[in-house]
Amino acid sequence: MALARGLKSGDHLPEQMFSEACGVSRTPIRSAFKILDERDILQWRQEEGYFLTLGSADQISAVIRALEDTEKSVAHQILSDRAERRIGDVQSVSALTRRYNVPRAAVLNALKILAKDGIVRQLPGRAWAFQPMVDSPAAVEDSFDFRLTMEPQAIIAPEFTLDSERAGLVREQMNGFLGAGEGRLTPAAFRRIDIEFHTLIAECSGNRFLRGSLTAHHRLRKASQKSTAIPEFRLKQATLEHLEILDSLERNQFQLAADQIIVHLRRSRIRKPQAANRGIPPLARGPRT
Repeated sequence: MALARGLKSGDHLPEQMFSEACGVSRTPIRSAFKILDERDILQWRQEEGYFLTLGSADQISAVIRALEDTEKSVAHQILSDRAERRIGDVQSVSALTRRYNVPRAAVLNALKILAKDGIVRQLPGRAWAFQPMVDSPAAVEDSFDFRLTMEPQAIIAPEFTLDSERAGLVREQMNGFLGAGEGRLTPAAFRRIDIEFHTLIAECSGNRFLRGSLTAHHRLRKASQKSTAIPEFRLKQATLEHLEILDSLERNQFQLAADQIIVHLRRSRIRKPQAANRGIPPLARGPRT
């Protein structure tokens, strides 16, 4: 957000603003700020709050890369091992404590973080079960089936209300991505923005059940992401499709946006030949011949 908004050294970072933009309470925002304060990225001032210490976009970008490269939290390690199938579907706290050689409290905290994101759930007793990941061809197919049914409905549900501030941030990210130029459009950067965009749509839905189900599913998609190649032309095309959908949402053309998102998902799915025309709603298939 600091990078997208062009914040400079000495700028104030209001907890409430970041809480609303990130779709979480102020408690995790405050915890994140404290970590960044410990790394001299932010500075705490009594009675005033947190302030940015970095002075340029290049410095902020370098810090982002460093934080991503040095992420060593227990939750991250568990998630990484799960994505690579190095640990099974059901785990005990004791087994994870031995595996990562950390205190039991650290493992419990990590599992609570993952549970909040819908990655694990606690079973009766002391065991924890991982939810299915979107990490196999069959799971990807099921994911597209689910999204083709649910995402358009999330948009046309009564009381859909677009978060204009957050939408503006997502638009800035997408424009920045497209502005990177040929040869610099990376799949990893696209996936981050893609998840952010589709999560935005889910969280703006007026239907609480659609909102909850889609948000949890996008968290699973984020947790399941792997470094797979995507043609650069498709990265650009999909980002332009995101922008067109966002244009329609901002004009309150919700039915048009719902139609556009079906076509968008269909195009994303069609990259896999075996996925063509399977489980796609009639609107996405086009007229019969």
